[in-house]
Amino acid sequence: MDLDLSTLWDFNQPDVSEQRFRSALMTATGDDALILQTQIARTFGLRGDFARAQQILKEIEPSISSAGGEARARYMLEFGRTLSSATHSPESQTEAVKAEARAAYLSAFDIAQAEQLDDLAIDALHMLAFVDTAPADQVRWGLQALSIMEGSSQPAAKRWEGPLRNNIGYALHEQGLYEEALDQFKLALAFRERAGNAEQIRIAQWMVAWTLRSLGKIDDALAIQLHLEVECEAAGAPDPYVFEELEFLYRARNETARADEYAERRKAVIK
Repeated sequence: MDLDLSTLWDFNQPDVSEQRFRSALMTATGDDALILQTQIARTFGLRGDFARAQQILKEIEPSISSAGGEARARYMLEFGRTLSSATHSPESQTEAVKAEARAAYLSAFDIAQAEQLDDLAIDALHMLAFVDTAPADQVRWGLQALSIMEGSSQPAAKRWEGPLRNNIGYALHEQGLYEEALDQFKLALAFRERAGNAEQIRIAQWMVAWTLRSLGKIDDALAIQLHLEVECEAAGAPDPYVFEELEFLYRARNETARADEYAERRKAVIK
């Protein structure tokens, strides 16, 4: 399609994104119109209105079977997201719901693979980690997605490296595989540094330091978190997670007064 969906998306403001998609929809036809409507549905899912998202998808369902690969893959992705995603409550995730979501994501993956839409194939595998939430399963899906990313020449697929490595690292950390997690977090940091987004770089640095603490490398972790404290203050965004880690690190060093100081600073920020 001629439209670049990434220029219309602001994931922090799904209502704004909805209006952009609706404006684009006014002159769109064929598959472009279907694709835009899948994205409008997604904006409602991000706001927790899954019923409205499903209603929009149901309205375009009759046209999907004869549509091109991208429209069909995006339809299945967004239908899956109405069932199982980061914004769903744990109690909503029954086995029946997860089975339906898994089938939708696998269908999206198969379509994307057949059409060589690497970005969407990776997205589908990424979403399967919200269905199969055991850390070992999350690593399995993440590594499969990473393999596609590494073998792809498509820029949209390459942009997944940071998120994928972060998610794999987190799942490895959850299993107590701290060295393997650290390797992934360092590679995620390198990707973020190449991309140049300061906020994302700080998050990636935090993940490295968090894992260093888990490995008992307290001084190394402390150096990074103290650096992050200064950077966050300079950016006007003091981070309670940095303060929390500094509290834990100073307690590990038996420096109770410093630990208590950061505990109080954390409380002040989250109020």
